[in-house]
Amino acid sequence: MGDLRDEKKFVINFSAGPAKLPEAVLRQAQKEMLDYQDTGVSVMEMSHRSADFSKILNTTEQNLRELLDVPDNYKVMFLQGGGTGQFSAVPLNLMKLKPGHTADYLVTGTWSAKAANEAKKYGTVNMVLPATKKYTSIPDASTWNLNPEASYVYYCANETVHGVEFKDIPETNGVPLVCDMSSNILTRPVDVSKFGVIFAGAQKNIGCAGVTVVIVRDDLIGQAMDVCPSVFDYKVQSSNNSLYNTPPTYSVYIMGLVFNWIKSQGGVASMDHNSQVKSSTIYNVVEESDGFYCCPLDPKCRSRTNLPFRIGSIEGNDSLEKKFLEEATKAGYLQLKGHRSVGGIRVSLYNAVSVEEAHLLAGFMRNFIADNRHLLDTPAQ
Repeated sequence: MGDLRDEKKFVINFSAGPAKLPEAVLRQAQKEMLDYQDTGVSVMEMSHRSADFSKILNTTEQNLRELLDVPDNYKVMFLQGGGTGQFSAVPLNLMKLKPGHTADYLVTGTWSAKAANEAKKYGTVNMVLPATKKYTSIPDASTWNLNPEASYVYYCANETVHGVEFKDIPETNGVPLVCDMSSNILTRPVDVSKFGVIFAGAQKNIGCAGVTVVIVRDDLIGQAMDVCPSVFDYKVQSSNNSLYNTPPTYSVYIMGLVFNWIKSQGGVASMDHNSQVKSSTIYNVVEESDGFYCCPLDPKCRSRTNLPFRIGSIEGNDSLEKKFLEEATKAGYLQLKGHRSVGGIRVSLYNAVSVEEAHLLAGFMRNFIADNRHLLDTPAQ
């Protein structure tokens, strides 16, 4: 569990992204940094047209297909531009699927809101849910304002800022479903056949920053807008096996190592089990703290990968939260500060964070209660 730069230093990285990578992956990358499998060069220096990189690329794709059980009628691409790039790529490729050039967007947090605003440049966006300034729940599906003539329905499976996660796949009654899975991909089993498009930035659960996985059903490819840049055109990229332009070669390599690691740990089923245990461990501390810690989210949609909470009340206690973060950092628990737009504390429990590490943080949280309960303005009820 030690830092590669200092074996004696205790550090656990709870960053929301770019996030912790498995130590085994870092060690293998370190070992192969100067000479990848006796080629004499680093993957960083390797031609994307070489046989060696082609093997890396194809093996990475095959392992992802295996882990997610991706059907044969789906293309897998490794692209640049991040999840934010896909906010544009999705409407550029799909908005023309129906004559009305309309898309449904379920906005449940910061990232789906940004995606909806981007899509408005390319067609009409129908907001399925009522507008809100606080994202703490997902309205019941019976209240959704879905347009049966929409070209597609878009949602974000897990919102990293607010900690809202869909537990079930939305029913769209045949309209292609698009999902941003950047922060919970490979943390739970998913039926890929229910989706038209899945995309995920790698830097949370499956790799380092720089590459985005895009999975697209065959029948949705080839109808891009004329203004769609070639690097975002699913037909161009899929027909060139993600090699239309120079791909983020090293990021693909790291992602391939992560896929191998996930397989070695027992696959998605194991990641799912660990995710449940880790999140329950932290949420239990919050729920059993007699109001010292407060989570603003509806329990029905609390994220298993990004857990936000406040100290003292939903509005938070600034001085105690500052103290918590300072002491946590000093103790080696890093990157626990909540997103700047919402404040508070946020624990990110991606696949590389172990169950043991979650338990260690829970212990720190309990000790902080014991040491600081008396500093709250009001005593525990």
